[in-house]
Amino acid sequence: MDRPYAIEMLHITKRFPGIIANDDITLQLKKGEIHALLGENGAGKSTLMSVLFGLYQAEEGIIKKDGVEVSIKDPNDANALGIGMVHQHFKLVECFTVLDNIIMGVEPTKMGFLQKKEARAKVMELSERYGLKIDPDALIEDITVGMQQRTEILKMLYRENEILIFDEPTAVLTPQEIDELMEIMRNLAAEGKSILFISHKLNEIMAVSDRCTVLRKGKYIGTVETKDTSVEQLSAMMVGHDVNFHVQKTPAKPGDVVLDVEHMTVASKLHKKNAVRDVSLQVRKGEIVCIAGIDGNGQTEFVYGLTGLEPVVSGKITLCGQDITHMSIRKRNILGMSHIPEDRHKHGLVLDYSLEDNLVLERYFEPEFTSKAGFLRRDNIRKYAEKLIDEYDIRSGQGPVTIARSMSGGNQQKAIVAREIDKDPELLVAVQPTRGLDVGAIENVHKELVAQRDAGKAVLLVSLELDEVMDVPDRILVMYEGEIVGELDPKTTTQEELGLYMAGAKRDEVRE
Repeated sequence: MDRPYAIEMLHITKRFPGIIANDDITLQLKKGEIHALLGENGAGKSTLMSVLFGLYQAEEGIIKKDGVEVSIKDPNDANALGIGMVHQHFKLVECFTVLDNIIMGVEPTKMGFLQKKEARAKVMELSERYGLKIDPDALIEDITVGMQQRTEILKMLYRENEILIFDEPTAVLTPQEIDELMEIMRNLAAEGKSILFISHKLNEIMAVSDRCTVLRKGKYIGTVETKDTSVEQLSAMMVGHDVNFHVQKTPAKPGDVVLDVEHMTVASKLHKKNAVRDVSLQVRKGEIVCIAGIDGNGQTEFVYGLTGLEPVVSGKITLCGQDITHMSIRKRNILGMSHIPEDRHKHGLVLDYSLEDNLVLERYFEPEFTSKAGFLRRDNIRKYAEKLIDEYDIRSGQGPVTIARSMSGGNQQKAIVAREIDKDPELLVAVQPTRGLDVGAIENVHKELVAQRDAGKAVLLVSLELDEVMDVPDRILVMYEGEIVGELDPKTTTQEELGLYMAGAKRDEVRE
């Protein structure tokens, strides 16, 4: 007998200015199943889930829970119906602890006093049961993105939600954390929870989902049984044409040194130990060097030190022959450094600015965009933005004047990639550049990185995606506990060997 439906979204239509985000979409989630929702960036996946979670109201269509029509006007209604959601961009209070974030809004009290001890016991029991290791007393601003995500999952479990929505849950995780999350999702489904899993990582959908619904440009394409389909079929349904999964590139021809980092040490905000310890590396013209490692091993702090977001404790950074160790970020930019940051909301965009203003954030003071009298040349900015939107296929409801916050995560990422590459840098520092992008967009970003390399630029890639680490760079440097522990050649190494270095089980004995 077929399992009954836990949730049915029937003929949902949701419109925004200039765009129909969901156009007559029907989605049915069975009890106890993991149901994947697949689609390109801007296909309407997050919008559909936001309708289910009460963040948006649909103009047409109905939602049923357990066969009964329900009205979900806001997230409180959703929570009351047992629906929880882990958002693509986490909804956490940075200056609060992990525990405070989990219990916020449903704090246990006795005679008006907060009963944190009981809450802590329940949270620790849940974290133990589902293998979600967390430090309840750490501040959100001090923990890795993977830990923040576990905090979000525990928020849902603490509220005893039955229907769990995961919006791009693996976009920010390491390969090991992804495996752990898959295991957690299987355990939750086995306990009878129903899971909606938004993703565009096809191998994860194949590995963990029972069924998969595909959306394209806001329309429903179809629902398939995962076991009866293939990665190729799903990707063709998703983008409308076949996709090449391997990076095409010729052997590198490295030239002069562009970036020279000598004995760099960066402090940690989390503990007394330094996050980056005595790291030296070089990146040359015409090569892609990748820093690989499990999240939280100093890559973030290394990039902060390199790009000027954090001061370095000691060491020297040379870019194109100039010492930039203590230079401002703008000076580093002008000298030829571009930076695609890890956290696109915190360091990549001004979310309440328009798309066009975000695209000239680092160049608005140039004569092309500002007159001698100090006024912005709005026409030039508009033209420039339209050029980039066209070249990089940045999709948004109202073109250049779209507010960045209202764009899908993947299109926000495309805007940053466009801005940073179009500056024609000498050194491109690309941190998780394909995070949250669909297969078609990933293919394009990888092509751009290789094109930069072939144009004689230096590319420093920082990635947590094993496939990307193996496929894109010419050299791999593995970072473990703030040190470079190995240099590998992607042509001769294996994922297993790479994994051993990343876990700290293996390190190159010969050190300069």
